[in-house]
Amino acid sequence: FVPARDPRLQKILRIISSLILFLGVSKMSAPSMKERKACWDARDFYWKCLDENMKDTLKCDKLRCSFENLCPPQWVKYFNKRRDYLQYKAQMEAGQFLPSEKTEES
Repeated sequence: FVPARDPRLQKILRIISSLILFLGVSKMSAPSMKERKACWDARDFYWKCLDENMKDTLKCDKLRCSFENLCPPQWVKYFNKRRDYLQYKAQMEAGQFLPSEKTEES
């Protein structure tokens, strides 16, 4: 890394560095075994609640918050997509999937 010679750029870099330190983003490490287990458990409890309360998912809001707080954001995104895929796959295998009707234009 070559230090910037432009005073404006130096000021911007100092501000960014301060923000990184303030937000605690300076150290990005993988979750520990304990943190991963807590994330997976929160995910499993949340998914179980969703399965049991298909009609009223508001009952699962606290578990959703726990899941989102205990897991890294990328993991939450991945797990949500995975759940959707697994549900779609199960419907396909059971012959319950109904494709949308084609429009005349397609």
